Amino acid sequence: MSASAEKRFAAPAVAVERGDPTVLDAVARPEVHLAVWNRPLPLALAWLPQLDWTKIDDLDFATTLDALDADVGEGLAEAGYPAGARGDALAEEIVGHARRFAAILKVDSLNIRLEVIETDGCRKFHADHVTARLLTTLVGSGTQWIHGDADCDTPIRQMRTGDVAIFKGRLATEVPAILHRSPPIGDTGETRLLLAIDPAPAPRLPE
Repeated sequence: MSASAEKRFAAPAVAVERGDPTVLDAVARPEVHLAVWNRPLPLALAWLPQLDWTKIDDLDFATTLDALDADVGEGLAEAGYPAGARGDALAEEIVGHARRFAAILKVDSLNIRLEVIETDGCRKFHADHVTARLLTTLVGSGTQWIHGDADCDTPIRQMRTGDVAIFKGRLATEVPAILHRSPPIGDTGETRLLLAIDPAPAPRLPE
């Protein structure tokens, strides 16, 4: 076995994937920089691709765990998402991920974005300037990722629609071991619906 192969074999996993939501807890370990819950999109959200995206606004707001349910419900209604069982299913999806993310990171304030993407977005592989970020693509192609020390010819990994991931950011680690980007869709006519959840920044104290 070569020295490089031996090093790869002995090194602890920096990215873990499993078809179980508890895999996301692994990102709390120092050596894990990416945890991916492999799952299909819930059947209760199968209607999402049929939305008229010209009538849907992006959501971007800060909230607390106490206000989470009300803020998500009101935000979806204001953004143009349907009411009733479909809207309730989408709200439950967002609230569920937010509460799990908050428990793993031990925070009670969050920033939530639900964004309609029709361009290439972040085209370069990068790590976000946050402690950690939860990403899941509810419509369209999933987020792409690579190991930070990967060679230029290393295959790009890609999340599937419905997969849920927590990526460590630059506020958690000096040298990010995992980089990610939005998939290039600018020339395809594809629309993506991306949910992103971050810890909310601490409020600035008066000077």
